[in-house]
Amino acid sequence: MSAANGSVVELVEHAPGTSVPLPDAVGRAIAASRIVDAAPDAYAPGRWVLRAGSKVGAVRVDVPDSAPVTVRITPKVPVARLFFLLGYSLDPRGWRDGEVEVAEHRDLLPALAHAVERQVDRALKPGLLQGYLATEDSSLVVRGRVREAEQIRRRFGAALPVEIAYDEFTTDIAENRILRAAVDRLLRLPGVPRDVRRRLLHQRSRLVGVTPLVRGQELPAWHPTRLNSRYHQALHLARAVLDGSSAEHTAGGLRVDGFLFNMNKLFEDFVTLALREEFRGGDHLVRLQDSHHLDEAARIRMKPDLVVYGSGGRTPRAVVDAKYKAEKRDGYPDADLYQMLAYCTALGLPRGHLVYAKGNAPHTAHRVRYAGIFIHQHALDLDQRPPLLLNDIRAIARQVIVGPCV
Repeated sequence: MSAANGSVVELVEHAPGTSVPLPDAVGRAIAASRIVDAAPDAYAPGRWVLRAGSKVGAVRVDVPDSAPVTVRITPKVPVARLFFLLGYSLDPRGWRDGEVEVAEHRDLLPALAHAVERQVDRALKPGLLQGYLATEDSSLVVRGRVREAEQIRRRFGAALPVEIAYDEFTTDIAENRILRAAVDRLLRLPGVPRDVRRRLLHQRSRLVGVTPLVRGQELPAWHPTRLNSRYHQALHLARAVLDGSSAEHTAGGLRVDGFLFNMNKLFEDFVTLALREEFRGGDHLVRLQDSHHLDEAARIRMKPDLVVYGSGGRTPRAVVDAKYKAEKRDGYPDADLYQMLAYCTALGLPRGHLVYAKGNAPHTAHRVRYAGIFIHQHALDLDQRPPLLLNDIRAIARQVIVGPCV
């Protein structure tokens, strides 16, 4: 499909490849960016076959002497469900379904831009948050404390100006800088609707006195407190925008600018954090991405997504790995079973659990010959209301500890 500022290619996450007409330079650029799988169409010169994987969102590819091409990748999960997974992963105990407003937008980027703008508006409506910012300066008036070492090094004994350090009460704090960075980022992305862009410009005007972040600069740290509680959801969404902007880069005249979610990571984060919440306050200790070794020489490292330990935190009780894959007619990939068998063997566990995004049955199990190890495969249906999805997580948590009937 063509657009005023170039062409637009519409893809669906993990769908079969689509043949589209593209200049070779653009096709090679898309292939090099690794946003989607791209290869020349063997049966049609001048066309490329594009296939989306687990990354969803929108990116624009600019190549010298060619019209820009925007690639939009639609998630299989409804946008409202995706935002629940995202919100829960960002803040499992503070997020409630329905707090993210996506309006009528069905595409990911417009929905995200709308949601961020609404949350920023809600956060800023009472006025910009203020806080103390540590400041170092040269001044003719003593304020705060004198930086004696700097005074000697820079002024060679002169009395004025004075090198001082003080805490300034200002709106130019980490929370406001992060919100401004997210708003600025969204205003640069392709595919933000005009009405949402207009509202984002209004939010940026509210933040005009806040120092903008330089591209590539590390985000300032912030910590949730009672004083900044009205900012929490806006900051979580802003961080998602800024973390998902990794597709932006330039190399050899090529520019790729956009926003992408990695559904593999999003699903893994949701499953592991939701399971950790189920075990919170109980007799078990949960560690995510805990490092272990397969061999006695400790040369082969492995990092299961989640390991449950006994109350002492030393003895493994269960191991879980999340896989964002749907079961096909011939079953799940065998490689997942081999990986889980290695985890169970190295950790000395009789059972291991694999959690998938969707399957033909909610649960199946395999007993390994001569080892007596059971490998359980659980399937989560993400296209259901959040309370039902969390109920399924709760059921998996019970099976992880008690053990399902096989």
